Amino acid sequence: MNKCIGNGSKGVMDTFAHSHKELRVFQNAMKTAIEIFELTKQFPPEEKYSLVDQIRRSSRSVCANIAEAWRKRRYPAAFVAKLSDAEGEACETQVWLEFASRFRYLNPQKFILLDHAYDEILSQLVKMIDGSDTPILRYVCYEVNRFVLREG
Repeated sequence: MNKCIGNGSKGVMDTFAHSHKELRVFQNAMKTAIEIFELTKQFPPEEKYSLVDQIRRSSRSVCANIAEAWRKRRYPAAFVAKLSDAEGEACETQVWLEFASRFRYLNPQKFILLDHAYDEILSQLVKMIDGSDTPILRYVCYEVNRFVLREG
């Protein structure tokens, strides 16, 4: 990663991401989707083509939409649209998690951890969407053709 000169604030170092895989929101979404995949292996067989399928698809779709947004970052409307799609899929995943919890396929502690993980992912997505029209983000995303990550 390259240092982003002059854009840091309050001791925070900015770096350029060279791939969607370097975005924290993508990393969090991928980690959580993999956890959901592993957990759903233990759901009842009758849920294989309904709840299991839906929750796996929506959790994976969060990651895919973030990756697509990354590739469309030069086009503000397309960038925001794909992030909005990721936001919708994250919310959908929370709904399926709640069903799984209410059906007692997930223990309450695991449900709370996963629900909070998606709250964090949603927060990250909203910050990206809200920041998509700021001058510095526009410069970094569209003119330099890279997205800024904040370390710290």
